[in-house]
Amino acid sequence: MADLLPLLVSALILGLLGGGHCIGMCGGLMGALTLAIPAEQRQRRLQLLLAYNLGRIASYTLAGLLLGTAGWALASGPAATLLRTVAGLLLIVMGLYLAGWWSGLTRIEGLGRILWRRIEPLARGLLPVRNARRALLLGSLWGWLPCGLVYSTLLWAASQGSALDSALLMLAFGLGTLPVLLATGLAAERLTALLRRRGVRIAGGLLVILFGIWTLPGPHQGWLMGHGSGHLSTPATN
Repeated sequence: MADLLPLLVSALILGLLGGGHCIGMCGGLMGALTLAIPAEQRQRRLQLLLAYNLGRIASYTLAGLLLGTAGWALASGPAATLLRTVAGLLLIVMGLYLAGWWSGLTRIEGLGRILWRRIEPLARGLLPVRNARRALLLGSLWGWLPCGLVYSTLLWAASQGSALDSALLMLAFGLGTLPVLLATGLAAERLTALLRRRGVRIAGGLLVILFGIWTLPGPHQGWLMGHGSGHLSTPATN
């Protein structure tokens, strides 16, 4: 669990500070969903927004479990070191994105567009939203919306080599996205403005990059933990 904790923190930061991208990808959809709530249901707006997001986060967690199972199968073989390297590099790339220094990860959004074309008609069929059950179903479909940040986080989570860990990381990521998307739906502009401040994003990005460097296999892990000599192997002598 101690090894998983910094990864959970990373996932939470990715979700929380990835809010700028979430607003760009999902903010309009969240606004449309809010406006689609019938007038007689407006007093239940928060309840329905929570149901939307619960469904979305459940989809992230399920995707983490499914793809994490594939990662587990690979981790049980010689690809374990490769998976850890991929995990570290993905964290570094996502840290660069959060800090606003590189946004290349958004290019992978095309991977999910074929799937979304099939899901979108089902999502539209759930509008207008009249109850929490329908909102939950709509959110569970919305969770598969093509998003480079989600896909990158999913690949990183799956590279941990554990289906359960992958699901937990995607759950933490989803919970991290909750404040900014709820704020968007409720027109709480102060929170979204705070999370989009350059200083906040750079600090979060640097922290995620450090976690990525720590994840990469190599002797530097012992140094970063403060007791490198205990982790470095000495060459054998004849």
